[in-house]
Amino acid sequence: MRNKLYTAAYPFVWAFMRIFHPWRSVGREHVPAGNAVLCGNHTTLGDPLYVVCALGRHLQTHVMAKEEIMHWPFLGWLLKKVGVIGVKRGKADVGAIKESMRVLKNGERLLLFPEGTRVKEGESVAAHTGAAMFATRTDSPIVPVYIQPEKKLFRKTTVIFGQPYHPEYEGRKATPEDYQRIADDLMDRIRKLGGSGT
Repeated sequence: MRNKLYTAAYPFVWAFMRIFHPWRSVGREHVPAGNAVLCGNHTTLGDPLYVVCALGRHLQTHVMAKEEIMHWPFLGWLLKKVGVIGVKRGKADVGAIKESMRVLKNGERLLLFPEGTRVKEGESVAAHTGAAMFATRTDSPIVPVYIQPEKKLFRKTTVIFGQPYHPEYEGRKATPEDYQRIADDLMDRIRKLGGSGT
């Protein structure tokens, strides 16, 4: 289902980004037309905008973001209306989990950042397991996304979309250990897209 406000707002975001923070999209053809969990590295606040612009207007995508910004005057209301899902960090946010699952089961795309916070290039944090849970429970493919960490005003930032894949696990249902293994493997795939290895 297409979000009319998303469609209406997109050209303004696109124009702003194209002028001040242009991007180069690589591998966009890898992104499925249906449900998918898109997962990227996270170094700056603007990373979701780079990915959304690199996808193009027709590949509308729901973005998971920290719940605090959903309370900002007007902007929080607008983000909710265009399909951004606010999530409380540091706890199991049942509402955000259910909404994310609904989005994927409805055949739509979900963008999240497994590191859970902005991480500087060269630093490393344990990957969160939300993407693994969403993908296995909704039978959605995961698409690793690498966003160039070095970003300069008026200079193009490269966004690379990797091949979609279905995470593998033994048994009828993935375990917490499976989730963590899938999450760690996912971060390796993201880094390899950027040529940084494991």
